[in-house]
Amino acid sequence: MFHPYGFITITGCLKEFQVIFSFFQFTSKRGFMMLVVQLLKGAAKHAGSRPQCSVERLFTAARGISSSSRQSSASGRSQCSACTDTDLPKVLITGGLGQLGVGLAKMLRRRIGKTNVILSDIRKPPNHVYHNGPFIFSDILDYKNLREIVVNNNISWLVHYSAVLSAVGENNVALAKEVNITGLHNILDIATEHGLRVFVPSTIGAFGPSSPRDPTPELCVQRPRTIYGVSKVHAELMGEYYHHRYGLDFRCLRYPGIISADSQPGGGTTDYAVQIFHAAVKTGQFECNLRGDTRLPMMYIDDCLRATLEFLEAPAETLVNRTYNINAMSFTPHDLTQEIQKFLPDLKVTYNVDPVRQAIADGWPMALEDSAARRDWGWKHEYDLPELVQTMVTHITMGNQVAQAY
Repeated sequence: MFHPYGFITITGCLKEFQVIFSFFQFTSKRGFMMLVVQLLKGAAKHAGSRPQCSVERLFTAARGISSSSRQSSASGRSQCSACTDTDLPKVLITGGLGQLGVGLAKMLRRRIGKTNVILSDIRKPPNHVYHNGPFIFSDILDYKNLREIVVNNNISWLVHYSAVLSAVGENNVALAKEVNITGLHNILDIATEHGLRVFVPSTIGAFGPSSPRDPTPELCVQRPRTIYGVSKVHAELMGEYYHHRYGLDFRCLRYPGIISADSQPGGGTTDYAVQIFHAAVKTGQFECNLRGDTRLPMMYIDDCLRATLEFLEAPAETLVNRTYNINAMSFTPHDLTQEIQKFLPDLKVTYNVDPVRQAIADGWPMALEDSAARRDWGWKHEYDLPELVQTMVTHITMGNQVAQAY
């Protein structure tokens, strides 16, 4: 059975030769050996307590490269064994089936227990999400339903991931206003009424063409030109107002473009940076909808989730601001293509620029200035472009080989 994060269990390891041989056939000898060396390094560091077959060691190592060594550093602390259930927060995540919700829930459940983290969405969850912890239906536009969920489940932290993203929002402005603005108002009012800690992500899309671009400071002219960006500026300002007016523990991070091997793109302008990896592995060809010289700030999902958890757990007195920039790397489609070609040299990239997405990207930061986050609550990224590409190629390649073998 293939786990979404790259693990594999094969009873008796009867098919291990088939999987390894399929992977060897897939890529060049040099590329194969580069990946295997990295995987075996991870295996040596993170070997489990029970005997493993060679396939299990390879796949465990693949995950170990990007997460096993980082689990102990998520927020820099291990789970408190002396804490009682009453000491631990009870967390509700809205929009939980999006790119970030499932990953954050998994991380939080390791820290505070499976039953203390409730995922919610308006869609039916896949089986692996449904069986991995509490999941409920929640519509952020239904104030009464949302309030009942908070009260009945004794929620203390609310992570608000429900949103209509940039490119989708431009095609349906009415929906974006309803979800991103009206939904936010419901969240803030309920969080204030019940004394919750509330986290609302913002974005590089909260800046506009008149903002300084390289790097973009936390405090500057914003004036975005998309409904997504406008709604995020609104969220930042409303959250800060509720904090100063009512004492709401509001927290907000401006995310760069987020890259993950396990989630499908959700309609954002930076989607190309995920799509290119899948295309590179599956077909060796990719058509990019942004110009090759379009530089944007990006972050691997593990860094993003760890930053979110560290920020949520930071003592309120250490937070000088309520909204922070976080940054990791910046690159262009051309930069990314060259790095991927070190592993998959046959990748061919062509350009068919989408004028809507290009116009959005041209008004966004090239990099975010995040010294305040590094100073106030110790933010530090772990993935730069080489580590990002190695991890993404490894995960997607391994996933495809398992699908073909079974």
